[in-house]
Amino acid sequence: MNPKLLKILIITLVIITIGGGIILYYLLNAKEETNGELTIDEMVKYSYTTEEMKTDLSDGSFALVQFQFITDSNKAVEEIAKREFQVKNEFIKQSVNLTVNDFRDNLSSLETQIKEVMNEKMTEGKIVEVLIINKVIQ
Repeated sequence: MNPKLLKILIITLVIITIGGGIILYYLLNAKEETNGELTIDEMVKYSYTTEEMKTDLSDGSFALVQFQFITDSNKAVEEIAKREFQVKNEFIKQSVNLTVNDFRDNLSSLETQIKEVMNEKMTEGKIVEVLIINKVIQ
């Protein structure tokens, strides 16, 4: 067999093998695209509920709050569970300047702040949504 033809044949086989490997990798590791929104089943699967957290407010009242974190993966759920102590810390920091009226009128702002701060700390995925699922003010 001609040595030049053999070289071309080997190079062609290597290129096809590398291309096939790359295509196989993307097919096996590709996530389903759902326009960035999770289905309700995924929300339940990737959610974590914190314990109830108590803190005092700037006007002398007390608040008892429980959060539900909706993440984008199982690894993110595991990580936020491990970071619950940081969630408590951030909630206490955020609540220092809050009053009873803030808890009545402006809960979405607290949810957004907690989400942004915790997403900065996350390394295994991200938090998609933070929900306050329980609140008592006294």
